[in-house]
Amino acid sequence: MSTNLQRRLLLKGLAAAGILSQLSPMTAWASEQALYIDGLSFLPEDLADLKASKLSAYLCDISAIEAIEQSDGTTNYKRTYKACVQSISQALSRVNDNPDKLLLGKTGADIKLAHDSGRTAVYFQIQGADCLEKNVEDGVEKNADNELNQVDEFYQRGLRVLQLTHHYGNKFSGGALDNDGKQGLNSPLTPAGHKLVRKLNDTKMLIDVSHSSPQSALDCAKATNAPIVQSHGAVRAIVNHARCSPDEVIKAIADTGGLFGIFMMSFWLTTDAIPTQDHYLAQLKHVAKVGGIDALAIANDYPLRGQKNLLKLGNNNSEGVKEYLEWWHSLRERGVLGFDHEPEHVVIPQLNHIERMERIDTALTQAKFSSSERAKIMGGNWQRVLNQVLG
Repeated sequence: MSTNLQRRLLLKGLAAAGILSQLSPMTAWASEQALYIDGLSFLPEDLADLKASKLSAYLCDISAIEAIEQSDGTTNYKRTYKACVQSISQALSRVNDNPDKLLLGKTGADIKLAHDSGRTAVYFQIQGADCLEKNVEDGVEKNADNELNQVDEFYQRGLRVLQLTHHYGNKFSGGALDNDGKQGLNSPLTPAGHKLVRKLNDTKMLIDVSHSSPQSALDCAKATNAPIVQSHGAVRAIVNHARCSPDEVIKAIADTGGLFGIFMMSFWLTTDAIPTQDHYLAQLKHVAKVGGIDALAIANDYPLRGQKNLLKLGNNNSEGVKEYLEWWHSLRERGVLGFDHEPEHVVIPQLNHIERMERIDTALTQAKFSSSERAKIMGGNWQRVLNQVLG
C-alpha cells in the first residue's frame, strides 16, 4: 500500500470518528502532506506551482549570470557580484510580497514552519562563488580585498547556500569542466578556497560542491568542519562524464554528514537512447550503496514545472536536445571527458512534470524502499543537513 493511500485511509478513519473535525486546518494539512524537499530549483513565474509541486522546501537558485567567452572559445556563465546583489534583492522582495505562499529559509526550523502552515520555504542559493571575486567597473577593480566580507553581506541579504563554482574553475575552486580529458587536469581547492570554506563554516552557510572538480570536492570535504553537499549531480560510475562525480567524491561528501542530490538532466543519468524512471532509480541506488541512505537526496535543476522547452515540445527529446548541441560540441572539441558521446535526450518524460516528487516517491515504493528510507530521500536528509549547518 502506498504512503499516500495510507494517509488517505487514516484521514477517512479520523473523519468517520469525528476526530478530524476537531483538528485545525493547519494540523489536518500537515498530517496529510508528505515532507518533500528539492535540492535545486527556481522561484516560479506562477506561484501556484509551489502548492502543485507539493514541496515543503527547496534550495532556490536566485543568482543572475553573465555570459563570458573563454579563451578557448567556450562560454562560461558567471554569477558576478553586481548581478547577484541585484537578483537576491529582487528575489527577497518577491518572497516578502507573498508571505502566504513563501517563507525565506534562514534556519533549519523554517522547514517545519513552512510545512505546518502550507507554505514553501526557499533557501537562497548562488551557483558559484564568482559573486565574491573582485569586480571591475569602468576598467577599475573594485572590492579586491573584500571578498570574505561579501559572504557576510550576502548572508544578511538572505543567502544560505553557496556553490563554490559553476562548470569552470575560479579563484576558489577547480571546475568540473576544467578536465580536458587529455592531460587529466583536476584542479584542487585553492588557498583562497580553503579560506572561503572556513569563512562559510563560521558563518553557518551551507557549502555546495556541485560543478566542482573532483579534487576540489575532495579537498573541501577534508577542510570543512560541517556537512557539505552536492545539491545536484549524477554518478560517474554510470555515465563516464566530467559533470558526473566519482564514487570517492560521493563517499567523501557522505563522510562529512552531507548529501548528494540526483538531478533531472537525463543526458547525465544514462547513455541509453530512451531515459526512464529506472535510470533515475539506478542513480539513487548507486549513491545509497556508496554513501549510505543518509547521503541521498532528490534534485531538479529545472523550473518546478520542468524543463520549459521540453514541456512545449510534449517532452519530445529528439527535438529538445538540439538546443544543447552547440554547447556540447564545443566541449567535445576541447576533449572534455564524456562529451564524445552524442546526447539523445534532455529529460525523463515521466519526471519532467510539476508532480515529479510524488512520482519519485511512488517509484521508490515500487522499488521496495522502506517508508523510513523514502522519508529520508524525499526530504528528511535535507532537513537534517539544513538543521545541522544553518542552526
